[in-house]
Amino acid sequence: MTSGTPKPQIDTSKPHPARLYDYFLGGKDNYPVDRELAEKLAKGAQRGAQINREFMHRAVAWAARSGFDQFLDIGTGIPTQPNLHQIVQKIVPSARIVYADNDPVVLRHAEALLISTDEGATDYVETDVREPREVLEHARRFLDFDRPVALSLVAVLHFLGDDDDPYGVTRTLVDALPSGSLLVISHGTADFLDPEQAKKVTGTYQSGGITLRPRTRAEVERFFDGLDLVEPGLVRAPEWYKDTTAPANEESGFYVGAARVR
Repeated sequence: MTSGTPKPQIDTSKPHPARLYDYFLGGKDNYPVDRELAEKLAKGAQRGAQINREFMHRAVAWAARSGFDQFLDIGTGIPTQPNLHQIVQKIVPSARIVYADNDPVVLRHAEALLISTDEGATDYVETDVREPREVLEHARRFLDFDRPVALSLVAVLHFLGDDDDPYGVTRTLVDALPSGSLLVISHGTADFLDPEQAKKVTGTYQSGGITLRPRTRAEVERFFDGLDLVEPGLVRAPEWYKDTTAPANEESGFYVGAARVR
């Protein structure tokens, strides 16, 4: 963004998923309407968000140690240190990262996402995951799609209802990636809740005008169709680790996984 870019208009009358996530992670870029909705959710929601974030840290660090130096992160959220580029560039200083999100609050803080190492680079585009071709158009100007790219869709797809065609969105993105690329996903589920709890969670989000579509393990696994899941496969967030010690085996409402593009 340049100094002449107008400040984004932020609607503080409605909660937003990125600001809820910021609240759960202990951030300060949220508003009373976000905090009010967050407090209505189960007490485990805050720790669940933290566990999900810890998975992201482990997954992208492993990807960087595995040789990935290009990352496309969609549904970035409000900058919360360490951000993806800080984790990755600590391992691969020359890494290039494109962030994409549709929340004006994230755009307002995009400068924090653009502080790169001298060897590497970061970029930010304000766009919606529902517009995958727009995301790709921008990313192609910054990343080399003739080489593997790690695509991160962390805690974003469960905010797409079935009418948003989340599988089609994901397929459009994945089909644009060269062989050897990586897809990293975390997705909310109600598999570990009783029906009343699940109904309360989705209803609470709905009351704030936010679509929440938890998906079963089988439904989440569909996002990886045609790809090669890396070990340990599709698991709960605390169960995913590669070259680090095992995290505490806590309760988690997220299925997570990473898969290579053939």
